[in-house]
Amino acid sequence: MSTPSPTPTSAEAPRRDAAARTSEDRSARIAVTVFPALILAAAAFGFLVPSVGQALAAHTSIYLGVIMFAMGLTLTIPDFALVAKRPLPVLIGVVAQYVIMPLIGLGIAVLLQLPPELAVGVILVGCAPGGTSSNVITYLARADTALSVTMTSISTLLAPLFTPMLTLWLAGSYLPVDAGSMALSIVQMVLIPVVGGLVVRLVAGKLVDRVLPALPWVSVAGISLVVIAVVSGSTEAIVAAGGIVLLAVVLHNALGYLLGYLAARLLRQGERAARTTSIEVGMQNSGLAATLAASAFSPAAALPAAIFSIWHNLSGAVLAMYYRRSADRHRTDRV
Repeated sequence: MSTPSPTPTSAEAPRRDAAARTSEDRSARIAVTVFPALILAAAAFGFLVPSVGQALAAHTSIYLGVIMFAMGLTLTIPDFALVAKRPLPVLIGVVAQYVIMPLIGLGIAVLLQLPPELAVGVILVGCAPGGTSSNVITYLARADTALSVTMTSISTLLAPLFTPMLTLWLAGSYLPVDAGSMALSIVQMVLIPVVGGLVVRLVAGKLVDRVLPALPWVSVAGISLVVIAVVSGSTEAIVAAGGIVLLAVVLHNALGYLLGYLAARLLRQGERAARTTSIEVGMQNSGLAATLAASAFSPAAALPAAIFSIWHNLSGAVLAMYYRRSADRHRTDRV
């Protein structure tokens, strides 16, 4: 009996790798297309059918809590262990998050001479922690997903302290800011659900593993509901100031990407870590910013966060495709 020739196996391996790459690319295209499209559709629905959105507005804190609980379910202890293993890139990302984006927000508010409610909204977006969508974009960009998850987790856990404090400091001259009430809201809407999700993951890991593929869609659904609610209460503001708010959001997001990348490179971080920091800094938890703005200030103050929710998913998709295409040049860069 003759032995099988190794040639077919050798030929099949590249085909399998190519098929796997094609499947991954197809999934990436679906993710970067469908996620922003759903958010955009939610915004259009809120604008065209404001009565439905206004009915949803009373429950935005619940939607955000669900999003944060879903985030907690995705976390594991190794996500936090990375802080001990690679403290410098994590520290750079978190510090950049809470320094670069708030100051950019203030600078844009001054530069564009935004009215008080919109200025506070832009600044509040900058003071928010990193958004969970940054983890998806980092994965699609072939950057350092583990680092991104850790940065998002740490900045989220620090949000009850830094978000109210920075908002009071930078936006207090525009409108009165109740930092204590804001901190309590963040604890209730963010910290408790995230910790609760983490505990459930530790206790019922096998069960959670079965639902993990659905969790990104849970987050998108929650963000969509928040966007519908915010846009429905801001239709007049959108008509009156939508263009200037969009300009503010585009500048905020783009400068976050650029300065986040430059900060990491100036501090001698590798290309993958720098790209991860770029995405993490530029993409905010705009759902939290929108909910806080609507409850603490007004629907108009929540408008920048609602537009940011739409824009950063679109820009993140484009950035992910750019990073993805050039990732092979940096595959050996593991710093």
